[in-house]
Amino acid sequence: MTAPSPTPTTTRRALSATDVEVIRRVVHERTGITLGDDKEYLITARLRPVVVASGLGSLGELVARLRTDPPSALVGMVVDALVINETSFFRDVHPFVGLKDHVLPDLIERRRRDRMLTIWCAAASSGQEPYTIAMILADQFPELAGWTIRLLATDVSSTMVARGRRGRFTGVEVARGLPPVLRQRHLAPAGDEWQVSPALRRAVQFEQHNLAGSWDVIPRCDIVFLRNVLIYFDPAVTRRVLLKARGRLAEDGYLALGGAETTVGTDTPFRRVTLGRSAWYRPS
Repeated sequence: MTAPSPTPTTTRRALSATDVEVIRRVVHERTGITLGDDKEYLITARLRPVVVASGLGSLGELVARLRTDPPSALVGMVVDALVINETSFFRDVHPFVGLKDHVLPDLIERRRRDRMLTIWCAAASSGQEPYTIAMILADQFPELAGWTIRLLATDVSSTMVARGRRGRFTGVEVARGLPPVLRQRHLAPAGDEWQVSPALRRAVQFEQHNLAGSWDVIPRCDIVFLRNVLIYFDPAVTRRVLLKARGRLAEDGYLALGGAETTVGTDTPFRRVTLGRSAWYRPS
């Protein structure tokens, strides 16, 4: 006999404080992200579709599965639902001006003999940040033709990695930060959405990566964008991530953090430098 599909009443049982703590623990163990004590409503709302998609009968049943050796696919669905995926093209503007006016010219001069640059966008979500960097490289630095440029974009969410590779965005997403001239140059209409050009898609390598896990797949980098993700970590995880970032950053490289983030007080070997109206962090 086939089990009935979950109904709205079966998925809407309120989560207890213990249930919420189980979910918070699973997310923290998998990603290092700390969900605040005030996130019960968000957790409940975002996990209801997971209950339906996984064929479970209730939020309580979902929590029960998470308590005892849950399937990795189910944990992945929970993480995908709860991880914040806020991003936009040219987000906060000033770091990209600093990249164009200061960081890239300096590194191009330093790497002129090897003619190689490696840039990593961590926690890249659906890809607007790495595509922004790809546009800057293509439009502002023709002298890089013939160089080996590796632009790596990673995210813990397999859903976001797939979206980034697909390179398709809604009109609202495109309108958030992307100048019309760049939209016309690098994107094409695709029904109700916009498709990133094949050349730009080829320029970005999207991979799934967990900042709280192994970093063996992360190469030595000249530039690391680690923006707007440390704010979701507790101090211990923040320090571990920054130390790992330092281990992957070239001695003369550059680290970009979000506007509300800093290495100050983390006991990590970085020094802050101001370039134009943007802050960057360099090995100390």
